[in-house]
Amino acid sequence: MAITFYDLCGRDAKRFSPYGWRTRMALAHKGLGYDLELVKFTDKDKLAFSGQPLVPVIVDGDTVVNDSWAIAEYLEDSYPDRPSLFGSAEGRGMAKAINAFVNTTIQPLVFPLIVADVLDQVDPADHAYFDESRQKRLGRPLAEVQADRGSKVEGLRRALEPYRVVVGDRPFVGGDGPTYADYVLFGTLQWARCTSAYGLVTVDDPIHSWFERMLDLHDGLGRNEPAA
Repeated sequence: MAITFYDLCGRDAKRFSPYGWRTRMALAHKGLGYDLELVKFTDKDKLAFSGQPLVPVIVDGDTVVNDSWAIAEYLEDSYPDRPSLFGSAEGRGMAKAINAFVNTTIQPLVFPLIVADVLDQVDPADHAYFDESRQKRLGRPLAEVQADRGSKVEGLRRALEPYRVVVGDRPFVGGDGPTYADYVLFGTLQWARCTSAYGLVTVDDPIHSWFERMLDLHDGLGRNEPAA
């Protein structure tokens, strides 16, 4: 039985969720096909069976797994004959630390830099919901939040230094090939690429070159998703 993958979508079925991209790349890394179910912000009742309202979710036979990290661990443990997402037990631990770093440090720095642009990419049916919910979270209009991003982007670039020092002298965080530690940050930067034309990193940054390599993985899976 094929895996069913529930992923967020925006306007014209664009898939830009950073967490969805982590799972999308993990499935490709494992060489696992799936049936896709697209979920808009305002129709998450589709996910009631999972006991929570957030994507990504996968259903594999009788098993339901939500949360991108939990999905990665499930895929690793359930399909050990497929290419490893972590490389080793030690690699799994490092990937978990990196996952937490991106979630708690990088994601919050990227969000205000692109939030008004994301609004333009959500499905029209979700526009009011996204605008109102994010304004409530941020305390002011989204365009106002994003207006001073030129003064904030350097904070993000400095925060990316742990990745920069690694990919400055090797193709991927995982070495010669990618691991889940690569897919975590890729998901965040792909979220930005798919929703905003604003350059988060400069072209001479090693992270820019790394991201270009990531876009070409798995037959250009990332690059094939249209940029904003």
